[in-house]
Amino acid sequence: MTTTRGALEWRLRAQRLADQLVASGDIQDERWHAAVAAVPRHLLVPTAYEQDQSGRWMPWSTVDDLDRVYSPETLITDIDPAGLAVSSSTKPDLMARMLELLDARPGHRVLEVGTGTGYNAALLSHALGDEHVHSVDIDPDLVDAARARLAAIGYRPTLAAVDGAAGLPEHGPYDRIIATCSVPRVPWAWAQQLADDGVILADVKVALSAGNLVRLTRETDGTLTGRFTTRWAGFMAMRHHTAPTIPGPSPTSRDDATTRPTSMGLARVWETPPLWFLVNLWEPQPIGFGITLDPATRQPSGARYRAEDGSWCEITSRADRCIVTEGGPRRLWSNIEHATTRWRALGEPGWDRLGLTVSADQQTVWVDHPDGPAWDLPAERR
Repeated sequence: MTTTRGALEWRLRAQRLADQLVASGDIQDERWHAAVAAVPRHLLVPTAYEQDQSGRWMPWSTVDDLDRVYSPETLITDIDPAGLAVSSSTKPDLMARMLELLDARPGHRVLEVGTGTGYNAALLSHALGDEHVHSVDIDPDLVDAARARLAAIGYRPTLAAVDGAAGLPEHGPYDRIIATCSVPRVPWAWAQQLADDGVILADVKVALSAGNLVRLTRETDGTLTGRFTTRWAGFMAMRHHTAPTIPGPSPTSRDDATTRPTSMGLARVWETPPLWFLVNLWEPQPIGFGITLDPATRQPSGARYRAEDGSWCEITSRADRCIVTEGGPRRLWSNIEHATTRWRALGEPGWDRLGLTVSADQQTVWVDHPDGPAWDLPAERR
């Protein structure tokens, strides 16, 4: 009786979620509607984590809150020893949009980079069949857990614990490759494992929040080209067997700081995602960002930026103007101002005007057309 009631409860919620995703326009193909309604997300994510008021990550049992599980919410599923979230079950609405963009059809072979909990692999398996679905992730324990949970609910796609940048060549070529993690550049190994007329859907991020999903198709000369999606999305960065070696930033010093007014009128540049992407594309180093608080009210009062070489700036709103303080080896805000001027001169391109071309030796971001203004993606630091 309890088992029957429990099954009914999650199925009703899964069906409701599937219907919501159709109503919102995130799902248009009935195959994905049926998959979302059929896959028990709570069994693939038995435990999730959330931060308490002190910032500590606390576990919670998903079976105790099925309404939350079967909603468009990301579920954090793994925390590393440093207290950082390193794995998650992606928002179902975003996952549905990506599956629609991927346009995987019956008979297509699909490679997923970023197994995570196995939820997306289950959706793919439900729609395409186990034999057509392959998924990889870096963490053997995570892959083993996903394999066991998928088998328990009747799905047996091919899973492997490998570095996602290498793909899974022994089972290629693939008609579709989908990455549920972000990458600073599209690994050329993926292109080599892609079938003719194949599609890659990946989240390209050159810095924190600086980038977006891009849908690439294989051209006759073997290169990949395509446009960024109009709706922004973000994933956790792809992990590797060897962690990147990046020198830490120099200590912030205010000894050489200068203060001046700025007329840019855009303190939180990251809130204009296409501009933020281009700022970091044109910068020699990725830029981190944060919000500053008014010391009296503890309310947001401005923005802070910092590069790995110790260059930094703070922008504070005062009455009808903004004041910038910047220091370090480079005048960081001056560079951001210059990048914003360049962006405006290009007609303030949004995601619908930005595209990417990938070849074996070069990856370029372009505006409007591959022959238009273009800039190389920075080399990946490993």
